[in-house]
Amino acid sequence: MSNPQTEKRNSQYFIDLENKYGAHNYHPLPVVLERGEGVYVWDVEGKRYFDFLSAYSAVNQGHSHPKIVSALTHQAQTLALTSRAFYNSLLGQYEEKITKLFGFDKVLPMNSGAEAVETALKLARKWGYEVKKIQGNQAKIIVCENNFHGRTTTIISFSNDPDAHDNFGPYTQGFVRIPYNDISELELVLKSEGSNIAAFLVEPIQGEAGVFVPDSGYLSSAKELCDKYNVLFIADEVQTGIARTGKLLACHHEKVHPDILILGKALSGGMYPVSAVLANNNVMDVIHPGQHGSTFGGNPLACAVAIAALEVVIEENLAERAEHLGTMFRQEMQKIIEQTDLIHGVRGKGLLNAILINDSQDSPTAWNLCLQLKEKGLLAKPTHGNIIRLAPPLVMNEEQMLECLTILKETILEFKS
Repeated sequence: MSNPQTEKRNSQYFIDLENKYGAHNYHPLPVVLERGEGVYVWDVEGKRYFDFLSAYSAVNQGHSHPKIVSALTHQAQTLALTSRAFYNSLLGQYEEKITKLFGFDKVLPMNSGAEAVETALKLARKWGYEVKKIQGNQAKIIVCENNFHGRTTTIISFSNDPDAHDNFGPYTQGFVRIPYNDISELELVLKSEGSNIAAFLVEPIQGEAGVFVPDSGYLSSAKELCDKYNVLFIADEVQTGIARTGKLLACHHEKVHPDILILGKALSGGMYPVSAVLANNNVMDVIHPGQHGSTFGGNPLACAVAIAALEVVIEENLAERAEHLGTMFRQEMQKIIEQTDLIHGVRGKGLLNAILINDSQDSPTAWNLCLQLKEKGLLAKPTHGNIIRLAPPLVMNEEQMLECLTILKETILEFKS
């Protein structure tokens, strides 16, 4: 008779369990992870892998970073949640740290990235009516094609991804969608509709769309146009922020200071959901008691974790490490590309990169390549069919990066569809 505990250690057992009892809203790579440390994760059979997704850049500080784990466990044993009906001893300390670090007057704490985006949209609209004096219910927000800002009904209302958008209507109005990385189109909309435009919402790099890096000068030019037409520049840095691209913020590559900054994911080192919206007083002061909130937003546990997560980024120079290793990665990948027809490009900033598969978007090539990478001990996942996003934890060192590049080279050059 088989031992039930032994059966449960088998990956297929857990895959079948999820397929039977869970909604089928994801298509995971067939690997069942059980443990993580630094740049590594282990499956239930004990095989070790390099994590090259970092939970979509939530684990910039590495898996189970001891400083963040210590902050989490200590605070969980002390006081986890009070709601905002009362003050707590951690929130003010966290607010001071994050606002000073990013250069803003105020922060509005939330939990998930999508919640933070929704908060920024509400904040921008309220500013539009009360400060810019847009006529009631006429405020519009400019967004970009191929954006990914979350999964709420309002956010998917301005998505052009059929999977995210279709059959979830009726949709929220008040958004103008323009091409990404197109300054002339942004200026055209601002010229024609500027009096009713409250904000421009943009990802400094479009991660989910395939790590699209805009032309140099795009962000700074967009900010100048927003200033000219009295429109708020909102930077969604949920994925690109917290040192991922080689700077503390991706906007910093062009010395852009957003009017509203959205953070999430690695704000907690992947340990606990924490997100934030930052702005100066002229914007944030339009929100008054009772007008927006969250039971868990700003809870002591989240604050302790976020303080530790931000300290790790600074103390371990993770932005500088991402810049150095990212340059090294793209240079070495370019050498691999020259030896094969399978890959036709690499792009990115810091340690947010993508390799472009030389096949159609509906082909299984990228998926099959990821399966073969998995067999060699490296985990990555395709996005949009023929693009593989590669984003390891920022605590990676040169030796580990070289080992990963060897895995990538061998797998790509030996690839058989």
